[in-house]
Amino acid sequence: MNALAAYSTSTGEAVQFWVLGTVAVIGALCTILMKKAVHSALCLAGTMIVLAVFYLANGAYFLGIVQIVVYTGAVMMLFLFVVMLVGVTASDSLKETLKGQRWLAALCGLGFGVLLIGGVANASLKDFSGLGEANSGGNVEGLAALVFTKYVFAFEITGALLITAAVGAMVLTHRERTERAATQREQAEARVRANKQVPPLPAPGVYARHNAVDIPGLLPDGTVSDLTVSDTLRARGQIRDVSGQALADLAALEQRAEARLGRLERAEEAGK
Repeated sequence: MNALAAYSTSTGEAVQFWVLGTVAVIGALCTILMKKAVHSALCLAGTMIVLAVFYLANGAYFLGIVQIVVYTGAVMMLFLFVVMLVGVTASDSLKETLKGQRWLAALCGLGFGVLLIGGVANASLKDFSGLGEANSGGNVEGLAALVFTKYVFAFEITGALLITAAVGAMVLTHRERTERAATQREQAEARVRANKQVPPLPAPGVYARHNAVDIPGLLPDGTVSDLTVSDTLRARGQIRDVSGQALADLAALEQRAEARLGRLERAEEAGK
């Protein structure tokens, strides 16, 4: 009877699998097909939530909670907030910064697919332990017994790799100061000697009839002031040039003013 129950699938399980499986596949496809990185991250988060539901439905309560709290709630949300703050555009996400990284990613994906197919092919489809036997001593206790007995070597290797990655990231990002930091007075004197901008920089959009940070300010003669735009936006090429439009508007305004003054002068002469 237990063997028959292990091989059978209830109607609720089938409906749950097909509905949530379809959502998971659609989210995975949208992750790689979306043009904006924020939308891809949201789709990936949705797929991870569906995987957590699958874990919970199959009795893997610990993995389901970890999937939601750690991966979806912490890792993916952190990644999403970073993408939103940095502002990665579609052109940035499609730009290849490292030569050959797409071919390397394809090769790694192919290798992972081979390993996945090999693991599924070697899975036992004849004998089922069942959820009752697997969770007889508790889901967390059973998982801990497997991790620290049968898979202890793989667990230790994974922990060593994670620690090495964390230490490497700290070493690469840490910059030790080898000289005394300059005071504010010394920095001001250095700017004066280098003939740099000593007063505060003008705000973006000054004389440009706009307050956006990506619109350069215009000087009284109509030329663009390079001090009004951040160097980061200039390096990214995200500066909107409004000098031509501003000059055209100024010329049109002068023409209207001259025409109005001409009409006033003619009216005054006619009145005399």
